[in-house]
Amino acid sequence: MSQPVSKPSATASDGIAARPWLRQWRRRTPALLIGLVGWGVSQPQALALQFEFVCGSDPSCASLNSNAYAGFQAAANRWSSILFDPITVKLSIGFEAMAPNILGGTTHTENYISYSGFRIALNLDRQSSNDIQAVASLPTGSTIPLLINRTANNPAGVGSVTPYIDNDGDSNNYFINISTANLKAIGVSPAYGTDLTALDGEISFNSSFSWDFNPDNGISSGTYDFVAVAAHEIGHAMGFISGVDVLDYNSPYGSTYFNDNQFTSVSPLDLYRYSAQSFASGVIDWTADNRSKYFSIDAGLSSLAGFSTGVNRGDGRQASHWKDNLALGLLDPTLASGEIGQISALDRLAFDVIGYDTLSGVPAPLPLLGGSAALLWSRRLRRRRAQGHPPN
Repeated sequence: MSQPVSKPSATASDGIAARPWLRQWRRRTPALLIGLVGWGVSQPQALALQFEFVCGSDPSCASLNSNAYAGFQAAANRWSSILFDPITVKLSIGFEAMAPNILGGTTHTENYISYSGFRIALNLDRQSSNDIQAVASLPTGSTIPLLINRTANNPAGVGSVTPYIDNDGDSNNYFINISTANLKAIGVSPAYGTDLTALDGEISFNSSFSWDFNPDNGISSGTYDFVAVAAHEIGHAMGFISGVDVLDYNSPYGSTYFNDNQFTSVSPLDLYRYSAQSFASGVIDWTADNRSKYFSIDAGLSSLAGFSTGVNRGDGRQASHWKDNLALGLLDPTLASGEIGQISALDRLAFDVIGYDTLSGVPAPLPLLGGSAALLWSRRLRRRRAQGHPPN
């Protein structure tokens, strides 16, 4: 059976300055069913979220440009200063000459987990009032109903843009697609398949671009904020992702449309993705179109911020970002040269409700969860490439 894929593409600018933006692709390997493991069983007990950087065959990163290495460390420290999960996220980093129009690229490792298993783990991991509200807003059954379109089995016709409610309980309603780092944050031991290095992601930057490695004194004109871009990419590796990008790219893929059950790509962040139409129907919005989509942690009643809606069928920006040009946070889809990027309260809230701890108190280890809440994993790599040119 053919499967949806996604791939990178071209450059965009906003008319003021070239602003790098992000595309992605994914590949899969055969899936394996394993048990859901409770938090504290195999996770390192740190006082805050930690990062381990390696550089390919150079695990100490001694060969990496010293400014770039310091920039990655500064980016990691930003996340460690606001997230307090007792886990270590392992990333491979690089800084090397690449194609002239490529700013950098990122992959992250993904697993599948049953929706009910994810909700159980998320409930046990709650700390903040936002956690409590967000988990309470989620459906309590074993599947997640959603609004979808552009599928082969759309009741309105093959590939129709008309949204319809998909709640038949098959794989795309049953599974959550989650980054291994996010999986660790909710207390589940991820599976890495044949990847003996057990990487949660890989990030590489183009050394041919003009970078400013020290944002403390501002960002020089004509250069890009290395620390902000690195922190942005680390944020994607940790789980700020949307499977809507897969639907957006594959609608159609060539001349082929896929049935809705082939889009097993609903992410934790997608559980808080709504539109006016989906709210009226009591479901999340997982469509690829240009209607407004928003972030909500009370089942769609309140809009906290807008989401981007898709490169091909939406507003021209990946769905795995905030709405562009509204200064919503570090996970905006673009960053201009000379611009400083910072983690916002909205960024922090998003990570809070997908399973990261934003309170510094470390909870007691959770009990081992039973095999009925099973984790289905698949080694999946999603590549994001930022592309752009210096301003005119």
